[in-house]
Amino acid sequence: MGNKWRKAKVALGVNLCLYVPKTLEESRRSDDAVSVSPVTVPRPTTPVPSSSGLWLPRSFSKSSSKKTCAICLTAMKAGQGHAIFTAECSHSFHFHCITTNVKHGNQICPVCRAKWNEVPLQSPNAKSKSPVKPIARPRDDAWMTIPPRRSAQNQSSSRPERLRPVSSIFNTEPAVFNDDEALEHQTLPAESALEKSKLGVTGKLEVKTYPEVSEVLRSVSFKDFAVLINLKAPAASKSSSSSSSSCRAPVDLVTVLDVSGSMAGTKLALLKRAMGFVIQNLGPFDRLSVISFSSTARRNFPLRLMTETGKQEALQAVNSLVSNGGTNIAEGLMKAAKVLIERRFKNSVSSIVLLSDGQDTYTMTSPTGGGPKGTDYKILLPKEINGNLIPVHAFGFGADHDASLMHSIAENSGGTFSFIESETVIQDAFAQCIGGLLSVMVQELCVKIECVHPVLRIGSVKAGSYRFDCGKDSRTGSIGVGDLYAEEERNFLVNLDVPVVKGVSDPMSLLKVRCVYKDPVTKETVDLNTFGEVKILRPVVMSEGRHVVSVEVDRQRIRLRAAEAISEARVLAERGDLTEAVSVLEACRGVLSETVSGQAGDPLCVSLCAELKETQERMASRQVYETSGRAYVLAGLSSHSWQRATARGDMSDTTTMSYQTQSMVDMVNLSQTMNFGCPLASSKSNSSSSPKPPAQRKLRQALTFPARPRPR
Repeated sequence: MGNKWRKAKVALGVNLCLYVPKTLEESRRSDDAVSVSPVTVPRPTTPVPSSSGLWLPRSFSKSSSKKTCAICLTAMKAGQGHAIFTAECSHSFHFHCITTNVKHGNQICPVCRAKWNEVPLQSPNAKSKSPVKPIARPRDDAWMTIPPRRSAQNQSSSRPERLRPVSSIFNTEPAVFNDDEALEHQTLPAESALEKSKLGVTGKLEVKTYPEVSEVLRSVSFKDFAVLINLKAPAASKSSSSSSSSCRAPVDLVTVLDVSGSMAGTKLALLKRAMGFVIQNLGPFDRLSVISFSSTARRNFPLRLMTETGKQEALQAVNSLVSNGGTNIAEGLMKAAKVLIERRFKNSVSSIVLLSDGQDTYTMTSPTGGGPKGTDYKILLPKEINGNLIPVHAFGFGADHDASLMHSIAENSGGTFSFIESETVIQDAFAQCIGGLLSVMVQELCVKIECVHPVLRIGSVKAGSYRFDCGKDSRTGSIGVGDLYAEEERNFLVNLDVPVVKGVSDPMSLLKVRCVYKDPVTKETVDLNTFGEVKILRPVVMSEGRHVVSVEVDRQRIRLRAAEAISEARVLAERGDLTEAVSVLEACRGVLSETVSGQAGDPLCVSLCAELKETQERMASRQVYETSGRAYVLAGLSSHSWQRATARGDMSDTTTMSYQTQSMVDMVNLSQTMNFGCPLASSKSNSSSSPKPPAQRKLRQALTFPARPRPR
């Protein structure tokens, strides 16, 4: 009778949580010496998902598992032509079934959920077909699934996928984070100069200079004469893409994710989906590490190459995140710095992405979000990050995060601060950032300036957050620009005091500009020193129509004026004088509309006017400013000071497009149009309806997460 009951259980998918007592004959055959349990029916246990997609009850006995493979649900008997694998937990499976199961990184027993230290590895030359065919079940986490692996011809890496023990990834952290995966492209033989030139960045940095006017009378001095230096990085190669790192600089990316209690529910689900998008768009030479923090910080995933196996393992780590506890941003950043400082190998580009929806409840206490007077947020940033020039791109999520804290972290590390107001755009915000990081064309750029005329001196340089070092005699100086994304531009205004001159009306040489940077692919230094000199004419009499201000210089002055007005309004708003702050913004809008660029409908001027108007609306009341105004203003100031795109609000207006590059736009478009696999039906009614093709569905828009009321 017992054998029939067991066969019935196997036929029903092993989902019946029934206790069937052994017969006397079976108990005699058993190797166990313990007595038979009483004939009672225990309470049903909750089924647990196996790594193969089946649902197995926790009461699944060892005796039944030894006779039936828990993966394919067929009998296991010696001498039938199938190898049998017995794990250290004593459960047995067909060898083919379990090797198929563990090759995706699932080294956990499908029956008892015990972690295995030793797993079966199938030879790469093993036949793919086998008489034992496991049951295929659809997965219910379609948005956290990497698309099927492409053919071997399309793989950029010829190395066979080797499985890493899961225990080395998900178990306790080592004392030193020197377990990063080796970089394959650094172990290859050195290429020839011709091959390296083919792999390098196509094109060189473009440098243009524009004097404020082309002529200045000899008898007139000109105070704060502006010379604009315009830099533009080369475009990305057509063969360069997120999935191929051979024509671009590979990235070491560390994500620091807030998993405190406030992230529970929809927030955490959408964060996982956004991370799935990031993982999917990294190339096989890029490396990723995942740090999560709540009351403490944990390294969930070490620095690993994003091969197909690496992506699957990274998705497992992200999918295992659980929200609870407080918010300890400082410890999360310390863990991220430890990953990058103690790594054995280094990719050309390194960056940290930080996301939080709350306020630091351990290192800092700033209940208002603006921080108490004199708050020093620099203590949150590890010294190793500043000393090694590792930018932290911070994302403030929702209405309750500490915008001042996040902005300070980004500003002091050389990164950007973005404000994600609505949860529906978290993936788009990540996409914009990743689109830039995966298109670095120029590294360690330094712009060197030298006055040519012996009387000239450098008055000031409008460089935003970039560091300007002036020589002792004020005749030389340098601007540390750092990295540039593909087609990204930088504009710097150099102010000079042009004196009165005597003599003939020969052209007057003002400046010499020299740019030195590193090609991120070949790692060769590029020295551009062929621009000549910036010159103006010094006539005795001004030519008619020649005293016209350069349009390019005028546009940059407008941009700087708008940024200064927003900064001044923020200071007033923090003091509580919102009325005066709004009047400052309104006055700046009026000035911009009267300029030549404003009257001509210049796109930059139109965008700046729209940003000023939006900032005014977010300073309408104290509650509105505390809820979203401060974060919106700081994200805008971060964008202007670094001349780099940041996410603001819902990313639907033109104010967020001022500094966007084509790579960023392409990645955001991919995020907005990406389809994910169709999930399992959530109810019986759905499963009973007319069958739908297993095609992809468009990403469903989620509801806005709860926050404090936002009267506008």
